Amino acid sequence: MNQSLVIAIDGPSGSGKSTTARLLAEKLHLGYLDTGAMYRAVAWEYLRSGGVADDAEAIVQITRDADIRISTHPDAPLVKINGHDVTAAIREPQVSASVSIVATNNEVRRILTKRMRETIAAHNRRIVVEGRDITTVVAPDADVRILLVADPAARVARRAAELGERVDQSAVTDQVIRRDRDDSTVSNFTDATEGVVVIDSTFQLPDAVVEQVLRLVDSLPADR
Repeated sequence: MNQSLVIAIDGPSGSGKSTTARLLAEKLHLGYLDTGAMYRAVAWEYLRSGGVADDAEAIVQITRDADIRISTHPDAPLVKINGHDVTAAIREPQVSASVSIVATNNEVRRILTKRMRETIAAHNRRIVVEGRDITTVVAPDADVRILLVADPAARVARRAAELGERVDQSAVTDQVIRRDRDDSTVSNFTDATEGVVVIDSTFQLPDAVVEQVLRLVDSLPADR
C-alpha cells in the first residue's frame, strides 16, 4: 500500500476528468489534486483585485505572492487563496469566463507547475492529478497517464447540467469551447503523446471509465 502510484489525467472541459479522478482517489486511497482549481483561485484573486484582462505582469505577481491551499482529500474539497475560502466562488461564471487569462500565461503555468509537483512529492507520489499538461509537463513520469476525451456536444451538456440555471446555453458553450481553444495555445490536452492511453467518455458512465483506469493500474509491473 506504500508503493508510489501517480495517475495523471488530461482532457478538455467537460470530459469527466474531475469525477473520474475523485472516484479513482477514493477507490485506491490516494490523494486528489484538481490543478484547475489553482488557476481558478488565481483568477478569483485577480478579479477581486480589480485587474484588467491584458495586465499579464499583475497576474504573474499575484501568482507568485499567492498562498494557495487546496485539500487533496477527494471527499472534502477546499480551496483557499490568501486566507479566503473560495471553494464555491471559483466555480462561479465570472471566474470560469476569466480563468483562461490566467491559464494561458506561461510564467503563471511555470509557477503553478512547480507547486503541483511539490504537492505530488508531499503525498509520497500516491495521488491522482487531473487538469491540462499533467501527462506531458507536470507528471510525465506518472505510473498511469490518461487522456480523457468526449464529443463537444456531450461536454457542453455535462457542463450545463453542472451549472444549472446560473448561466445560459451560449455562456456554457463559450466556457467549454472557447476556453479549450484558448488553453490549447499553451498546453496539449487533445492529442495523446507516447504512453498515454486515450479513453472516450462520450457514451460511458463515470464508473465504466474508472474501471478502465483500474485495469491499467492492475496491469502495472510489481517492480516498477
